[in-house]
Amino acid sequence: MATEIQIPNVAPLPEPQPTTAADKPRRRGWAIGAVVLLLFAGIFSYGIVSRLRNAATVRAETMQMALPSVAVVSPQHSAPMQEVVLPGNVQPFISAPIFSRTNGYLKSWFVDIGQHVKKGQLLAIVETPEVDQQLEQSRSNLATAKANLQLAEITKNRYEGLLRTHAVAQQDADNAAGTYNANKAIVDANQANVKQLQTLQSFERIYAPFDGIITARNTDIGQLIASGNSGNVKTDLFHISQPGKLRVYVNVPEQYSQAAAPGLTAELTLAEFPGRKFQGKLVRTANAINFSDRTLLVEVDVDNPTGELLSGAYAEVHLQVPSQSSSYLVPVSTLIFRSQGLQVAVVKDGSTVLTPVTAGRDYGDRVEIVAGLNGDESVVVSPPDSIISGQKVQVVQQSAAAGGGQ
Repeated sequence: MATEIQIPNVAPLPEPQPTTAADKPRRRGWAIGAVVLLLFAGIFSYGIVSRLRNAATVRAETMQMALPSVAVVSPQHSAPMQEVVLPGNVQPFISAPIFSRTNGYLKSWFVDIGQHVKKGQLLAIVETPEVDQQLEQSRSNLATAKANLQLAEITKNRYEGLLRTHAVAQQDADNAAGTYNANKAIVDANQANVKQLQTLQSFERIYAPFDGIITARNTDIGQLIASGNSGNVKTDLFHISQPGKLRVYVNVPEQYSQAAAPGLTAELTLAEFPGRKFQGKLVRTANAINFSDRTLLVEVDVDNPTGELLSGAYAEVHLQVPSQSSSYLVPVSTLIFRSQGLQVAVVKDGSTVLTPVTAGRDYGDRVEIVAGLNGDESVVVSPPDSIISGQKVQVVQQSAAAGGGQ
C-alpha cells in the first residue's frame, strides 16, 4: 500500500530588489564615517593608554628614586691563624747586680764593661781594715776563752776526784762543773764570732757568680764601699748579664689572653736588623690580667748564641695566634656608632636590619667582628646617619670582598 507524503506549503523567498544608483553614495558615506570614527577612537584610546603608561612609569621611577641607593659587601672569614704584632722588651736570661758584703775601700778591680767573665773569676778586691782588726780581736778573745776553759776543766776534774774521797762538799764540785760549762759556752761563742769575721774577710774578694758579660762598673779604686746589708744607699759595683739566651716580655691584650698559651711560635724584628727575623717561643705567662692596663704578661725565649741581640733592646714580637672560627672581616666604613652600641646595617629582602656586633682586632681599613654575623649577610657600606631598621633600600653596587685574614 503506497504511503502518501504531504509536502507543507513553504512561502517563497522574496526576490532581491535591484540596487539603485541612489543607494550607492549613501552606503559609501556610512562606511567612510565608520572608518573615521574608528580612527578617532583608536587615536583617542592610544593617547589615553600612552598617558596612563607614562604616568605609571613616572610613578615607578619616582618611587624607585625615592629609595636610598646603597652599596653592600659580604663579610669574609678571617684566617685560621692571625699575626698579632706587639712591642717587647728584650732582657737577658740571667742578670744580677754585684754588691759588696763587707765595708771598706776598693783596692783594685780587674774587669770592665763589655768584658766576658767566667763563673768564679775575680772581679775586684776590697780593703777592710776594720774587719781585719775585729777578726784579730775576736781571735784573742777566743784564745782567752780557751785558756779559761782549760783551767775550769782542770778544776772540775780535781773537785770530782776529791768528792769521791769526801774531801770537798758536793756544792764545791757543782760550782766547778758549772764554771767549766760556762767557759765552754764562751769558747763556742767566740769561735762562732771568729768564723763570722773570717767570712766577712773573705768577702774582700768579689767573684763572678756565673758566666756572662759585665754591662756596668759603678766603682773605682779608693771608693768607699758599703755592704749590701747596710742601711745606707746601696750601689752595685758591677752588673753582669748572661746574653746567650734572652727573655722577651710582652703585654698581650686581654682579648688574646686565652689564645696566648705556652708553645706558640714567635718572631722578633728589630730596627737595627732590617729584613731579619729571629725565632722564639712563648714559654710562660703570668696567668693573671694586669688590672691597670688589662693585659697578660707573657715571656718569649730567644736563643742568642752569637750575642748579636743586645739586652734592653726594643723589639716587635709577631705572635701567630689562632683566630676564632666565628670571626669575620668587614670594612671599617660599615660600622655604625650609636648609643645602642656598635651596629652594622644588613640588607634583607630589600629592607635594612640594624644588627648589633662585637668588634675584635682593628686592622686599620678593616675590623674583625667576633659576634653578631653569620657570614652570609649583605652589609651596607657607608650607611647614612638616618638609616633605621625596616627602611627600604636598593642595592646599586656589590662591593669587593672585605679581604682575607692576616
